[in-house]
Amino acid sequence: MAEEKKFYITTPIYYPSDKLHIGHTYCTVAADAMARYKRMQGYDVMFLTGTDEHGQKIEDKAKDAGITPQQFVDNIVAGPKGILDLWKLMNISNDRFIRTTDDYHVAAVQKIFKKMYDKGDIYKGKYVGKYCKPCESFWTESQLVDGKCPDCGRECQDAEEEAYFFRLSKYAKPVQDLLENTDFLEPRSRVNEMVNNFIKPGLEDLCVSRTSFTWGVPVDFDPGHVVYVWVDALFNYTTALGLLNDKYSDYDKFWPADVHFVGKEIVRFHSIIWPAMLMSMEMPLPKKVYGHGWLLLDGGKMSKSKGNVVDPYILAEKFGTDALRFFLLRTFPFGSDGNFSNESLISTINVDLANDLGNLVSRTTAMVGKYFDGKLPADRQSDALDTELLQQAASLREKYEGHMERYAFQDALAEVFKVIARANKYIDETAPWALARDMEANGARLATVMYNLLETTRICGVLLTPFMPESMDKLFDQIGACAACRTWDSAAVWGSLSATAAPTKGENLFPRVDVEQALTELEAAAEAARKAALPPIEVEPFVEERVDFDTFCKSDFRVVKVKNCVPVKKSAKLLCFTLDDGTGEDRQILSGIAQYYKPEELIGKTLAAIVNLPPRKMMGKDSCGMLLSAVHTEHGEEKLHLVMLNDAIPAGAKLC
Repeated sequence: MAEEKKFYITTPIYYPSDKLHIGHTYCTVAADAMARYKRMQGYDVMFLTGTDEHGQKIEDKAKDAGITPQQFVDNIVAGPKGILDLWKLMNISNDRFIRTTDDYHVAAVQKIFKKMYDKGDIYKGKYVGKYCKPCESFWTESQLVDGKCPDCGRECQDAEEEAYFFRLSKYAKPVQDLLENTDFLEPRSRVNEMVNNFIKPGLEDLCVSRTSFTWGVPVDFDPGHVVYVWVDALFNYTTALGLLNDKYSDYDKFWPADVHFVGKEIVRFHSIIWPAMLMSMEMPLPKKVYGHGWLLLDGGKMSKSKGNVVDPYILAEKFGTDALRFFLLRTFPFGSDGNFSNESLISTINVDLANDLGNLVSRTTAMVGKYFDGKLPADRQSDALDTELLQQAASLREKYEGHMERYAFQDALAEVFKVIARANKYIDETAPWALARDMEANGARLATVMYNLLETTRICGVLLTPFMPESMDKLFDQIGACAACRTWDSAAVWGSLSATAAPTKGENLFPRVDVEQALTELEAAAEAARKAALPPIEVEPFVEERVDFDTFCKSDFRVVKVKNCVPVKKSAKLLCFTLDDGTGEDRQILSGIAQYYKPEELIGKTLAAIVNLPPRKMMGKDSCGMLLSAVHTEHGEEKLHLVMLNDAIPAGAKLC
């Protein structure tokens, strides 16, 4: 009996960011193209994506927003322009979507944690070290780079709490063997990084529970502990199939996964921690983890915190979803970083899609309409000029398949566009317009030229379908391709298109883009979106009473440096500042800002103060002046920000 053709592909489950950018779509578009390609080949495909919804940073963001963590993630996952909307926009054909807050997943993770605990691979201890909240990663001092997180480059905080640990060190040797002696992790360059940076220096046991916050999967046998988010997140690939739950029953069919597509920043979790935990659970390992590169903008990774995001909604509305999907996989080698720019997007659309593919379809269908009234005759006359094009088209599927099986999407598309370029050259070589001058003598030859162009276009269209599904349906309609001519098998057979095909010239599949106009419109749209995303802010009403200039000039505004800052005893609001005001003597100012700032974070700061106010007593202490601050109300909550100045400005400098 022939082996069942099945294929299981996953993307990482995404953190519910409140600002989605084009980088979020990159991995999922690639996985979608792969899933569509495998379905086209006749595979029973399971394509999983989802959201990673637990952890300290989500709990903190929800608190800042004044809502519950569940409300926070619900808004971002299922709300307007959330992740579900983004996947719909990008035409993602996932078979299943998991949220780590789903009840069945939570219950399964509790059982998984208990199984590893009962085996002795999880034990109780105390964590003391560094923790990166944005990455939700634990680090030792030796792993930090310049004292900061080696993944994101941000500050790590000291962490000390009771915790459970997973015996990751126990699995160091089998994981190293897996990485070095198999093709489990690709591209191969990632292997040396994992082995040399993490395993050889000594793989330490992993902290797998937290007690400093509550938003996570509870450890059901030890209240107060929640499961570390990466244990919770990684097992989604199995719980979504039905492991230890009754929600689904696909585990035996689809596990192990054929490939996990992940960004390079989380390769460590997927190639070291994930296989180690599966070994502990005595479960089969996924066949492959593929760590793709980043989309870079201005030389750095796209990041909301850096303010360099690119809105996929704006790009898709302007250029179309298929053009955006195509650009992402045509332009950047999947295993490497790629530099994104609107200019390169527009260039790809104009060169590959408008000039090459779009022009081929438009010219060919127009010529059939003009020379044959829209339907080819059956008569044929071959020529030596046909040979190279036919050979390239006939061998295209095999070359394309080789690249797709290696996840080399850029190379697969390059092969298709070599044939498209050859077809456009073939038009110039055969000069259909010249043949048409004598239809009696050249009609059969002209019909052959037209058929060769249509058939070449059809084969290319089949292979482009995983990347641009909607546009290729339109292409097939325009060239008169029947349903049987749109299949994977037909792409290997020259002559599948009807000999008397009846193409119709339709709308341009990919209109050429005016570069300057498009860039101007994109900039305006991005600015409008940025302003629309600003939180609703209420400012204090302006004072209508006028102050004359001479009165204003009597106020003495000076630069001050914070030498010390401490809470005022018996006061919940006041902080006591010891300030250098440039006079050589310390100045003391009390300020009611304790709810907005921690005293220690203000020491060393350069602030602005009015220093010629009469002293006043506050909680028995003299306050000689007032620090300047800005106050507004955001989402019903008052916000205060001290006016902070450049540290290069000396104490005592006058503000004017």
